[in-house]
Amino acid sequence: MGRWLDGRGELVVHGEKDGERDGFAVPLEIATSYRARTKGLLGRDSVDGALLLSPAGSVHTFRMRFPIDVAYLDRRLRVIAVRTMKPGRLGLPRVRSRHVLEAEAGVMEGWGVRVGVRVEVVVG
Repeated sequence: MGRWLDGRGELVVHGEKDGERDGFAVPLEIATSYRARTKGLLGRDSVDGALLLSPAGSVHTFRMRFPIDVAYLDRRLRVIAVRTMKPGRLGLPRVRSRHVLEAEAGVMEGWGVRVGVRVEVVVG
């Protein structure tokens, strides 16, 4: 976990019990290099699926064009907080956060991304 390269993959959201799949995969863009993490969603009008920033403990939405959902993940990819952020905001750093998921505002609830849920990153 956490040894990815910039690129694409899928995000799988697990249910309350580890190993239980919700039956869907979300397109995922992975940003692990300094350059990719710095750019993030800046300058875009939308995102197809989600963006994973790794490593990351906080985010901002300055110069963003749309509100986003932000999920903070610990080192085991368990969700420790989920927030919706409007453009022009600075998110609070999360002490245990090692990775951050970003997506268009409102979609994470439909995916079942909430505190305590574990996600999986599938590359290949």
